[in-house]
Amino acid sequence: MNDADIDSDATDRMLLQRMAVGDRTALAVLYRSYYGRLSRFLARLTRRSDVIEEVVNDCFWIAWQKAGSFHGDSRVSTWIIGIAYRCGLKALRQHGDEPVEDDVLVLDRFHAHDPDEDRELRDWLAKGLNRLTADQRLVIELVYGLGHTLDDVAIIMQCPVGTVKARLFHARVKLRNTLPALAGEPVRQKESMP
Repeated sequence: MNDADIDSDATDRMLLQRMAVGDRTALAVLYRSYYGRLSRFLARLTRRSDVIEEVVNDCFWIAWQKAGSFHGDSRVSTWIIGIAYRCGLKALRQHGDEPVEDDVLVLDRFHAHDPDEDRELRDWLAKGLNRLTADQRLVIELVYGLGHTLDDVAIIMQCPVGTVKARLFHARVKLRNTLPALAGEPVRQKESMP
């Protein structure tokens, strides 16, 4: 963790402590701080724009209720993303897992504030990510999109670190083999040794 991450986690811990004693302002600050990250993460998990807001609200309702039970075994961001992950899985069981919008459109809504992003690049990457399994997509999003460590991802997904490593490895291999074809480039086969 760098100094900014340490400062951010210290602030988040202070906000959780304030929430534990009923400070609604602390909840509002934490909600605003995490809303964009959770929305992008949940867009990858659920691929359903109609449940993202519901899941974010459920996540913060649980965080509000359990703020006093946070033991500090992980970063606050890991704890909150873990709650969002479990709420998202519950929503998928309740609402089904069929996307109601194209994933690119869902992601556009949550990236609309960033004018520097190239739409063609986002479309290409979204198509590649859609070729991955849900678990592979989530590991990619958590590691590369949100900057979590493999240990953090294991806590969030409640699985061994080895499982996270395997999912990340297979996701990268699949992307390496898929993305060139999606860009219209021929996929180069590795030459076999004579």
